Amino acid sequence: MDGVTLEIEPGELFFLLGPSGCGKTTALRLVAGFYIPDEGKIFFNGRDQSVVPPHKRNTGMVFQNYALWPHMDVWTNVAYGLKMRHASEEEQKQRVAQALEIVQMETYAGRLPNQLSGGEQQRVALARALVIEPDVILLDEPLSNLDAKLRIEMRAQIKEIHRKITRTMIYVTHDQAEALSMADRIGVMRHGRIVQVGTPRQLYARPESVFVADFIGGTNWLSGTLEERKDLLTVRTPVGPVRALNTIKGMACGDRVFCSVRPESVRLHRAERPTSEPLNQLTGEVQTIIYLGDSEEYTLRLADGTLIRAVKYNAREKGAEVGDRVPLEIDARDVIVLPREETRD
Repeated sequence: MDGVTLEIEPGELFFLLGPSGCGKTTALRLVAGFYIPDEGKIFFNGRDQSVVPPHKRNTGMVFQNYALWPHMDVWTNVAYGLKMRHASEEEQKQRVAQALEIVQMETYAGRLPNQLSGGEQQRVALARALVIEPDVILLDEPLSNLDAKLRIEMRAQIKEIHRKITRTMIYVTHDQAEALSMADRIGVMRHGRIVQVGTPRQLYARPESVFVADFIGGTNWLSGTLEERKDLLTVRTPVGPVRALNTIKGMACGDRVFCSVRPESVRLHRAERPTSEPLNQLTGEVQTIIYLGDSEEYTLRLADGTLIRAVKYNAREKGAEVGDRVPLEIDARDVIVLPREETRD
């Protein structure tokens, strides 16, 4: 960890997102109390928790590997935290039933973990975290062991559970789609630092660095030199001038920059009538076409040899063939100009 400063709002579903080894799980374990910070402090509602042991922090943890007791049934697994807190039998009965109902596992109370699917085990682990009524629920890549379809289903279930219980949740993942589809806000991490915090829409539409633009969803890169700074920026590139809305700070004419363009922003046509929108017009040769049912993905080679991707949604008919030279159109509002200060890794 490298000087991380972060504030998470009460009741927020907050994601720590980044590649393997960036420090997100370390951050989560510091919050949980499994690690003690060398410097700095951790506060819950203004209370310093930096040296408070894990069992006194009132946090609930959901692990990647579920961590259920194999010899205990679902009910006993969920009740375990309450027993350690010396809750009465009546309170245990009431709160365990409520937690299992929230995760829709009440009919599985008598089953052992090895009689459950991966998704069912994960819901039991979540119920075990909820039942102690923690101040903060911590989730460490909880869906990474599930298959793709089940992950999508569990995303919706966790988001709905969060809506019902309104507890603060901190969720660690390296899966961009998971974070974008679930989070209230996301902190993107790199090399032990928080490089940008924002809503999913803010991070996707207005990344503040090459790393964030590259990591949050796919993008195309056009390199060039900033030529003009007015309401519209003009960037000189090997395929011609590219214009973008002026949303940058701290860059001057002559600076080397990258232009980021999302694949869905590349249109395989030209406007058929005059338009007031500031447009960039290029030409590309189709290299590959991948049909995905709800969309087609195109790889195109520009005049200088640069490969870019375009996505066409609701493609009723094939728009082009491999080898075709096609006109491309990019709205200036969809071009993000970023300083070329860092390598794209």
